[in-house]
Amino acid sequence: MTEWAFLTNHALVLMCLAESPLITAIDVADSVGITERATRKIIADLEEAGYIDKAKEGRRVRYSVQSEMLLRGGSVHDTAIGELLKTLGWKQILPPEKPLSL
Repeated sequence: MTEWAFLTNHALVLMCLAESPLITAIDVADSVGITERATRKIIADLEEAGYIDKAKEGRRVRYSVQSEMLLRGGSVHDTAIGELLKTLGWKQILPPEKPLSL
């Protein structure tokens, strides 16, 4: 019997990036169970579609998920990606609010 999963590799990679913004592509690949090359392709797909942003931080890359982006296709196209991630256990860390200056 063929193995299958509820979540695509794109969703699994996105979850890894959301949970660990400084994670390496090698560690994502190990976590998801795919090659590093496939992981880098998925990261490029997610960035091109606007689901993530990348910023250099020293020698590493920090990933930030654009949680307000909507899921693609099907009957869930009006659901934000952040809602899916929260359902799967993601706890979004928001930047601290700046105090109002009087």
